[in-house]
Amino acid sequence: MRKTYFNWSSGKDSSMALFEVQQKSDLAIEKLVTTINSENDRVTMHGLPKRLLELQATAIGIPLHLIEIPGKVSMETYGDIMTKATDQLLSEGFTDCVFGDIFLEDLRKYREDNLKDFKCHFPLWKKDTIELIQGFIENGFKAITVSIDNQKLDESFLGCVIDEDFIKRLPKDVDPCGENGEFHTFCFDGPIFKEPIKFKSGEKVFKEYEHDGQTFGFWFLDL
Repeated sequence: MRKTYFNWSSGKDSSMALFEVQQKSDLAIEKLVTTINSENDRVTMHGLPKRLLELQATAIGIPLHLIEIPGKVSMETYGDIMTKATDQLLSEGFTDCVFGDIFLEDLRKYREDNLKDFKCHFPLWKKDTIELIQGFIENGFKAITVSIDNQKLDESFLGCVIDEDFIKRLPKDVDPCGENGEFHTFCFDGPIFKEPIKFKSGEKVFKEYEHDGQTFGFWFLDL
């Protein structure tokens, strides 16, 4: 068995990828690795509070390794933080890593280029996203949307449980798995968990971000 760490996002794609690896792989997943915003103790992009992330790891039964990233950080500083973190994993004997990416070629190349000392695995790679999300539901996974891109989806899609009705409501230009960043989820139940994660939905918050001279807006659900 190869000593492996899993890049855990807390959402549905990570859950599906972990399930896939656990079902038929010689990879021994010994750590869940997640980046969090050090200023608010939340998962980056998903906005999930650290306490719920920790409950996920406990229910899965795999130790959690947190990489803290400042709220506003340059790519250079981000790279330095990630290099230090992966160097530590190398020193602990990890040889492989797993990601839940599905079809974004540039993202896969970025990961492989920056993790040359590891063998990267993508168990969901190039799989049909409609089949993936249907399999997610059929296998008993449960997730709720916690972040949405308001350029792609309106506020009504925030806080929705991923089910057949949700899939049918999605606009045609939105990927069923949100692979282009249209929405992010919190997975709270399924075959990888020993027990469901208990949580309560809070307020909806709208935030704007600037990147390369453009402004982007996202809705977040506080849990």
